[in-house]
Amino acid sequence: MSKPLFRLLTELSSRKWVSQLTGAFAKSKMSRWLIPRFAKTYGIRIEDAEKPISEYASLNDFFTRRLKPGIRLIDSNISFVTSPVDAVITGMGPISEGLIANVKGQDYTIEELLNRSPRTINYKNGFYFVLYLSPTDYHRIHSPVTGSIVEKEHVPGKVYPVNEFGLRHMTRVLSRNERLITFIQHEAGEIAVVKVGALNVSSIQYVSPLPDHLERGQELAYFEFGSTVVLLLEDEIFEPRADLMVRSKVSMGEALGVFLK
Repeated sequence: MSKPLFRLLTELSSRKWVSQLTGAFAKSKMSRWLIPRFAKTYGIRIEDAEKPISEYASLNDFFTRRLKPGIRLIDSNISFVTSPVDAVITGMGPISEGLIANVKGQDYTIEELLNRSPRTINYKNGFYFVLYLSPTDYHRIHSPVTGSIVEKEHVPGKVYPVNEFGLRHMTRVLSRNERLITFIQHEAGEIAVVKVGALNVSSIQYVSPLPDHLERGQELAYFEFGSTVVLLLEDEIFEPRADLMVRSKVSMGEALGVFLK
């Protein structure tokens, strides 16, 4: 299939109602029989799941599963920012005058990513990570720091794929897709956790009840099917781990870098 035709089909299937239909099926009891095949196809470690596979009521119930206690450990050094998710890093680097440059060949502005929030000014020369969750990954999102939620926003949008094709060949999908933005104030500075919806993602959900204050590693939200988290760190507060690079695989709770103050 040619790229222009694939792009056209993706445009047609990026309507929210398509994802809503997909999500409705994934939440239905009829989808239970797909769980073993889904797990096998994507090589999911079912032994890590909180419950036996037979106890999940639907495909969505399995997809949003919690893990057994102790499967993911939070780095013990409190000066570290930890990964909020299991993911592959598809972009990382300094933000230059409000610009995130060359994420799979495309540039993004902090202004459009944060839906023109007044808080954009905090991140003009900060640092960013783009963290892609594949269907294989654990899909709960945890706080990367200890701090208080100072603002949150739901930004309606499209549901383009955020995989390799989507990031390279669709126009600025990270800032056009539906997003759930959470601003967290840590004693060292502010962090924005931008949760980006994707093709066949019926919704992004906060945990309920959502506390005003989060401990590092505490559950924040979850994806119903795979997507991406963009992590933004305020100017002059953060230094990344030297060994991390694009295509590095990280686990929830693993150190991404250190606060400078």
